[in-house]
Amino acid sequence: MPTQPDLDVTFYDHLAPAATAGTYTVTVEHRLAKDGRPVDAGAELPKAEGRYEIRAAQFHLDPTSVHATFPAPGAVGRYTHVLPHITLTRAILPWERKLQGRTVHAPWLALLVLAAGEVIDDPDAKAEFTTRPIGKLRDPDEPGTTGPQLSGDIDDDLPCRTIDVPVDVFHAVVPREDELFHLAHVRDVRTAPQRRDDGEVLTEGEYAVLATNRFPRTPGDYAVHLVSLEGYIGRLAPGSMPGTERVRLCSLWSWSFTNAPDGTLDAGTLLRRLVAPGAQDPEKLALRLAPATTEPSTPEGQYARARLHRGYTAVAYRTLAGEDTYAWYRGPFTPLTTPALPPQASQGPHTTADHALIYDHKHGLFDVSYAAAWTLGRTIALADPDFSAEVVQARREVANRAATLLALSSDPTRAHIDPDAPPGTTAWGELAAPGFGRGMAQALKAPRVQGPPPQRAQAARMTPRALLANERTHKSLRAVADARTPTMPKWLERLGLLNGVPFGHLVPDPRMLPPESLRAFRVDPAWIRALVAGAADVGAHTSLDRTLNPLLTESLTRSGPVMPAAGLLINSELIRAWPVFDLLATAGGEPVTELRRDHLAPDVLLLLWDATPDLIAIREPGQGIHFGINSEQRISLRHLTGERLGYPTGGEFPAPAAETVFDGYLRPGRGGALADVLNLHGTGGLIPALSEACGIDGDLTPGQFALELVNAPLEQLVLPPMLHCTCVADAFAQYDKGPDFGSVRELLVKNEGPASSVTRIAYLRFATSGLPPADRIARAVLRVYATAADEGDFDLKLYSTGNDWDEDTLDWSNKPELSANPLDTARLGAVDDWTWMEFDVTDHVRAHTDGRLSVALTKDQAIGEMAKIRSWDAASHHPVLTITTTMPPTPNTGEHDR
Repeated sequence: MPTQPDLDVTFYDHLAPAATAGTYTVTVEHRLAKDGRPVDAGAELPKAEGRYEIRAAQFHLDPTSVHATFPAPGAVGRYTHVLPHITLTRAILPWERKLQGRTVHAPWLALLVLAAGEVIDDPDAKAEFTTRPIGKLRDPDEPGTTGPQLSGDIDDDLPCRTIDVPVDVFHAVVPREDELFHLAHVRDVRTAPQRRDDGEVLTEGEYAVLATNRFPRTPGDYAVHLVSLEGYIGRLAPGSMPGTERVRLCSLWSWSFTNAPDGTLDAGTLLRRLVAPGAQDPEKLALRLAPATTEPSTPEGQYARARLHRGYTAVAYRTLAGEDTYAWYRGPFTPLTTPALPPQASQGPHTTADHALIYDHKHGLFDVSYAAAWTLGRTIALADPDFSAEVVQARREVANRAATLLALSSDPTRAHIDPDAPPGTTAWGELAAPGFGRGMAQALKAPRVQGPPPQRAQAARMTPRALLANERTHKSLRAVADARTPTMPKWLERLGLLNGVPFGHLVPDPRMLPPESLRAFRVDPAWIRALVAGAADVGAHTSLDRTLNPLLTESLTRSGPVMPAAGLLINSELIRAWPVFDLLATAGGEPVTELRRDHLAPDVLLLLWDATPDLIAIREPGQGIHFGINSEQRISLRHLTGERLGYPTGGEFPAPAAETVFDGYLRPGRGGALADVLNLHGTGGLIPALSEACGIDGDLTPGQFALELVNAPLEQLVLPPMLHCTCVADAFAQYDKGPDFGSVRELLVKNEGPASSVTRIAYLRFATSGLPPADRIARAVLRVYATAADEGDFDLKLYSTGNDWDEDTLDWSNKPELSANPLDTARLGAVDDWTWMEFDVTDHVRAHTDGRLSVALTKDQAIGEMAKIRSWDAASHHPVLTITTTMPPTPNTGEHDR
């Protein structure tokens, strides 16, 4: 969820000019007075008079005055529930001229939506018009055509844009005089410039906004005309122009669009379908193959099911001996947290991928995930001639410098020479050394000695490892590595974000990401390290290359590692139709950093984050701020006062049990046609009814009415809210032993019989206060970090137990009894293979939302099997109880505004 609004927008009712357009006379007189009484000057004092004209747009509109329109010109989409509007850069424009006989601040402009066949000059609704002299606008020469009743000094020869509208169409769609006030307002934007999908740039400043009163409910083409109503006040109601067949209007601006609801993707519906599987259980959005619904009865079936649950896919595999079999493969995207690999597993460089193969001795199968990643990284590197040439040159240059330093290390006289120093600086350094002159003078005075020259003393040659340990030589080698790898760090950083990795390696089976699906995942850091290592290991051939590899690795990571932790994949027509939309992810209420957003295909989107979010929200692609009703034909109510001003209240108007806006608040359709024009005032008017629903005394103001009609993009939560319950106590009870295990860092579980001195049961307690009601708990999972000791591959069983125990006093004699049946069972793998184990405790948590919950871990009786579990006293990997709550039901508002 965002922590701050995308926009800071304020709606005002209107702007009142100090003086409207027109001609004004200013008279200046002199008057004499004393003590407030007039004094007769005996003669008439001078007087001055001047005439001034305030001009404003009347018949022409400068194109720069139009900031944006909605729908956009030429747009094709689903606009059935939308009221088109126009945004003007000159905020005072709609109120600069005063309508005759009007005292309220009604605009002199109106926005008319006209369908095909409703405008004589524009039969196809393409926003066309006829240019005529102003005189022909005021006094049409066609019989039955009426123009505006204008007064004042107007040049009738100037051209203007005009349209002729049948009088019945005009009266059907034009706002009434008491409705004009509510169809215009001022938008004050305070934000950094933002470009929306339709091209509108929401820039800081004040703008005038005029909305229509007509919904384009019928599919087809529509033209929108910004017309002047000067000269028509008193003639807007039906029957007010007897004998008139056509009304001639001045059209200052026009554009057209097409309402195609059946042929247009509905973003809101697509979003709801994408996130619906995770509304109750986010595990349904995990990137894995869905196994058969029936529980397998054989150990082999249970083993395969567990592998699929962990995100693996079976792939064809041929062994070195030539046998055809299958192996397990999992890409970098996993549904579960992956265990950390031993440090020696990533020590390189390597020349083959055999080091990364994992063999399951019990089932005789290979896990080729990391081997495939290493091979892929090597392949991508070798396919890039610039990278492969740079890495090979860097290894050779570093190795040559190391060989030079090793040779110098055996000569004490030359060992201090810096190979990086420019030629000649070593000699100058010796000349400048203290005592050089005195030593030279003594040598010249000394008698000449006949015989062979003295032998230089030789020292033991340094080993390559000692070379790296020496600060001076390490610095020299690092300088060479940095100089010879100018592009490699950034190249490897891009590879670490999986750029260039084929889609089949990311999602090995298309059934894991079917059409119209969304999948969340964690990222396996070991897979990415294997991928990067495969590229960085290019050119390593000798033992010296292996010794120097840590230094080269240090140089390649000098810009700091960028490791993704989690991400999202979406396969939907939504991506193809709207490539750009907002997707917000947070962890603990703070936004996580988006490392990569990329279209892997026209309808596939990949996102990578630097942390694992606990809440993901997707916003419907939006085109700025627009007005209308939601998909249920209702108005999504917003707060009009208080700190939540502008935010949705969660309510709707009319109420869901009542009629819709289309049913009760539209004028009757013309000639039996579909009703589509709002009835704002009068009997059954929308304004009075909506004002009452909002708790407003009197009528809503234009700004309040516009706020209630705002339809911002729909927001869908991908992951429902998750709560993490803290482990407040843990210990294990051992047969015939005292309470000595309350502060251990590893809990032990073993069962060699009820009276064996090595039998142990682990107990854990969690704080569960503050949980929502049981019907709001969708899933509860206990996760413990565990490994097998002595012998592996056995089941751990989780039981419910009482809360009457304390970790400092728990022993075998006072341990709580276990439930008759286990809550859940999880399989523990190989010895020393630490992994996260998950137990479903949903029903148990639903029954213990009052503050405390205790569970116990044990196993079936067997000799030589023991589990070790990290406790809450350990430095990391503590037990955690994760509660997934269902989102409370909310009305289908069709929007969310922040």
